[in-house]
Amino acid sequence: MKVDERLQQEIDAHPYPLLFATISGAHLYGFPSPDSDYDLRGTHVLPVREIAGLDVGRETVEVSAVREGGLEIDLVTHDLKKFCGLLLKKNGYVLEQLHSPLVVRTTPEHEELKEIARRGCVTRHHSHHYFGFAETQWKLFEKERPRRVKPLLYVYRVLLTGIHLMGSGEVEANLVRLNEEFKLPFIPELIARKLAGPEHSALEDADIAFHQQEYTRLRAKLEDAYQSSKLPDASSAKPALNDLLVDVRLSRLGA
Repeated sequence: MKVDERLQQEIDAHPYPLLFATISGAHLYGFPSPDSDYDLRGTHVLPVREIAGLDVGRETVEVSAVREGGLEIDLVTHDLKKFCGLLLKKNGYVLEQLHSPLVVRTTPEHEELKEIARRGCVTRHHSHHYFGFAETQWKLFEKERPRRVKPLLYVYRVLLTGIHLMGSGEVEANLVRLNEEFKLPFIPELIARKLAGPEHSALEDADIAFHQQEYTRLRAKLEDAYQSSKLPDASSAKPALNDLLVDVRLSRLGA
């Protein structure tokens, strides 16, 4: 993927060295609107001076801005220690950010982090993240007037991601690719409406009963996938993550 030069400039301006920076959000999920902002996510490394004293540096860096040409940026990065802690908490968001194929900045440590996460961070209980996210988006879809296609697409995206993860142990957040497996016939039309922009994103004619049935069916399928999953019950990655963190910190000392 050719990365917009303005995104590279945003990353170059980051106050700390980055292990990686990727694109998340609608661009990762496969249905960005013409006006979608760019969600940049990543991991930075605090210098030793900012972790050795009484006052710890910026564990999280957040930037929301509109850049040249109206490009909207939403950037969030975490220090490596905090990011490793999130990986150990069955957090689906950080798994998706780590494994996003839309890479703006990468390093050998990024590849090592992905391999550690693949081997030891993914558990059966990541399904709870996807249950919760889907429920939140379904409630949003139900109460909105007019109803919008965006939360409905999020419902389907997270349920399919969760089902796929439980069965394969692989992180796939792109709804277009997921639907190559699940073959839900209504997904392409919903995506086309989202891609067409705000004027086409309202679902005045939404068949609520149909989508309620699909939501219930896919939730049950995710539950079945959780119950039958061969994934472990707990992460085994803490020692490997600790070693990586120590190595990265020491390398900043020249050790």
